[in-house]
Amino acid sequence: MSDLATVHRNFSANTRGALWMVGSAVTFTLMTTLIKYLGADYGPMLQTFYRQLAGLAVMAPIIARDPLGAFYTNRPDIMIFRAGATTIGMILAFYSYQALPLADANALSFTRALWIVPLAFFVLGEKVGRHRISATLVGFAGVIIMLQPSGQGGENWYGAAASLGSAFLFAMTITAMKVATRDNAVSVLMVWAATLGFVLSIPLAIFEWRWPALSDFLLLCAMGVLGLATQYCYIKGMSLGDAVAMAPIDYTRLVFAILLGLALFQEVPNLLTMLGAAVVIAATLYITVREARLKRAPPPPARE
Repeated sequence: MSDLATVHRNFSANTRGALWMVGSAVTFTLMTTLIKYLGADYGPMLQTFYRQLAGLAVMAPIIARDPLGAFYTNRPDIMIFRAGATTIGMILAFYSYQALPLADANALSFTRALWIVPLAFFVLGEKVGRHRISATLVGFAGVIIMLQPSGQGGENWYGAAASLGSAFLFAMTITAMKVATRDNAVSVLMVWAATLGFVLSIPLAIFEWRWPALSDFLLLCAMGVLGLATQYCYIKGMSLGDAVAMAPIDYTRLVFAILLGLALFQEVPNLLTMLGAAVVIAATLYITVREARLKRAPPPPARE
């Protein structure tokens, strides 16, 4: 283990970040595979309950160490909104992974980066130039392309709408997080999200409640742990490497989704869906790369 740690430290920051990002893509795909596999017996609201339960279990030691400090915030309104949006977004996402092929649901989830652009303008008051607007419009054109095969069945339309709604809600939580982190530690956001998310999921889970068999309970717990592992690997990868280098690696989960969907569920990727996904990925990458370059660019010289 020490030898592996030494080798890992000898890698460049981007290489180490890339390894964490690949780990995030793998754990995310395994989680969505379990969501789909368990979907026949456990609905999205019940699965969300178990996912939130796993999150609360991980945050419990932090809460127990200093309950008042863990929850201390001057923006409870944002915390409540973020927890509610995350819970509903998770339910919609779980439904989409049950209703759609894994590749389709993954591809539509990439629209989260597109939704952030108008939210940044209207909510955060950020300046949005013509390049970001144009790339966002191109990205949504890719979404229209992806929706064509989803029109083959009514249930697929519901799944596609759920995926887009989930992406929008997650974009809203990211926007809210940018506002909340101005005055609150990240750990406070995580504690509120885990606790309120679990509480909010309880009444919804009652509608679909059933006592799981031991094997299913273990799989549901594994699904929750994989969700937390995905978050950790993603944050670790982004913190180690440059965003420009890390962003493309996140899209490898589409490749893993195609492979597992084909192997486990006999889902043959639709070429039109993949074409639309390529357009969305290209648009979001353009936005990411350009924003990173603008941040690195030196400020213009002051006028005398």
